[in-house]
Amino acid sequence: MGRTWPSAVLAVLLICLSTTPPVNMELDDTVARFSSTSDLTLGFSNGPTENQDVTGLLSLSFSMSGDANVSSLLIEISSDGNSWATLTNLTSTPWLTYFDSTSYANGSYTLRATAWDDDVNEPVVATSGSFNIVNQVPIITIFTALNAVAGTGTSASDRAWFGIASDGVIAYRWGASDDDLSYATLTNVPGPGAPSNDGPNNIAYGWDWSSGAMDEGTWNSRLTVYDSSSLSATDTLFIGIDRTGPSLASITVGDGSDWQQSSEVTLSGLLNNADDGQGSGVASAEYSLDGVVWNSTTSDSIQLTLSEGTHTVSVRSVDRVGNIGSTVQVDIRIDETVPEAIGWTVDELTTSRIGPANVSFNALDDGSGIDASNSYLQFGFDSNGVGQTPDLSGTWLQMSQPGLTGSIGLASWATKSRQYLMFRAVVVDNAGNEYTTNPSAYQILPGLDLYWNATETNLDRLIVRPGEADGNVTITSLLETNQDYGGSVVVRLESAPADRTASVSWTVMESRTLETNSLADREELMIWNYTVPKTGQFDLRLVIDYVNVIDEYDEGNNYNHMVVTGASIGSPGLVPSFTPSVLVLLLVGFAISALQRRTRD
Repeated sequence: MGRTWPSAVLAVLLICLSTTPPVNMELDDTVARFSSTSDLTLGFSNGPTENQDVTGLLSLSFSMSGDANVSSLLIEISSDGNSWATLTNLTSTPWLTYFDSTSYANGSYTLRATAWDDDVNEPVVATSGSFNIVNQVPIITIFTALNAVAGTGTSASDRAWFGIASDGVIAYRWGASDDDLSYATLTNVPGPGAPSNDGPNNIAYGWDWSSGAMDEGTWNSRLTVYDSSSLSATDTLFIGIDRTGPSLASITVGDGSDWQQSSEVTLSGLLNNADDGQGSGVASAEYSLDGVVWNSTTSDSIQLTLSEGTHTVSVRSVDRVGNIGSTVQVDIRIDETVPEAIGWTVDELTTSRIGPANVSFNALDDGSGIDASNSYLQFGFDSNGVGQTPDLSGTWLQMSQPGLTGSIGLASWATKSRQYLMFRAVVVDNAGNEYTTNPSAYQILPGLDLYWNATETNLDRLIVRPGEADGNVTITSLLETNQDYGGSVVVRLESAPADRTASVSWTVMESRTLETNSLADREELMIWNYTVPKTGQFDLRLVIDYVNVIDEYDEGNNYNHMVVTGASIGSPGLVPSFTPSVLVLLLVGFAISALQRRTRD
């Protein structure tokens, strides 16, 4: 604003400024002018007056007069007259603003306006009267839903849950304290739509809300309460609608194995493995042994006592609003009985074996079945085949492959002659029941075996007259071996009276030593002669290796027994020609065959 200063007035002002201190000229309660070279007069045209009670939002406007160029208007507030806080800084017309008293605590305050006159580069200040902020913001005392099944609704983690149908009703209720309460609104409700305002006439303090199409889900219902001073308060009620039961992923039976070895069985994961999605959450589980009678539990695991065999347990989950999920069938298999042993199957063990020997153990388990992956065979070498631990190995050796079949390979079986190979089986069934067999021993025998061919070894006569002239019999014998043998063999013919006592020994009639390689072709034919010395029966036997210097598979077949009878002329069955009849020969043949089967001393 341009202006012309008279010289006289300017001189007076300069004298006043040089001789007197600045003077604050208070015009009234709302106008104040400080000594300044500015011609501006500043005041509150609309603002709080001395001792005025202020509530809510207050409009502030200012009056300016005089010849001045104002570039800004700073409005401040103070509760003590010393410390001032900025409300706003206006930089253009119109010179007005709003004062929100609700942003300050109730108490006594003063406003100050400072205008800046660019013409003189000085401020002009005006203050309001001391006024009182006496706001009463509505206080919400209650906001709830009466028919919630679970939860309080105070937070997103503790929602108020409902299991109502799509056309169901949610009973919202609220309460507030205020000296000039007006009305309330409710938003964010299950839609579509929203309830109308409650008030300002006939406040019901609640809504029975039903949209007719309320889906499952979650909402943060917001209550806003207003008073006549334009003050408001808000509160949130976290709600949810859940009509779907929880799903149950799986149930762990015992240790998780297919078979349990105890009748005391624990089922776990009843709650932790259940999922209610975005619903109210899993509250409990129900289980039934017959699908009719259901038992409820709030624990994640239960213990059942069942008999051996297979059982089916039905399990389902229940959420916090009572929705029941789908039923899961749980199979429980119990086997408390150890496997039953059947026996061993072992290849023939001889010193002639080349390559590994196969062995297997047969067992039966009518319950869970044999667990071949955890069952195994053990073996060891022993000197006598008795005891619980192989004495030559010193400990049990485990076969490299699991299961109840295996093989044992040696670089040379020939070094193990007459030793015993002991076996033990550890049998485990699929329920974990374990059975360890008693040791079984199998002797490693020599591969070589010498024996008489019984068919080709016989007497030419069974009954003869005694004496050198007529008592001669011829014995044809065939010595055989089960494999090529290049060594020498001692064989002999022995005789003894048939009616002898135990003290009478065999008499060696003839001894022969077969030369080396005689049995290279696995057989040797030999003819023996024997003279019956007197009447009566005589036992004859052919003996192989009588001193047992040859290690053989079977020492018991080294003997071949025969019987010959020395008869007088008058003996029954003899004719002058000493040739028995065909019938007598047949009868005697049967008798002799029976006698040959006996082993005599």
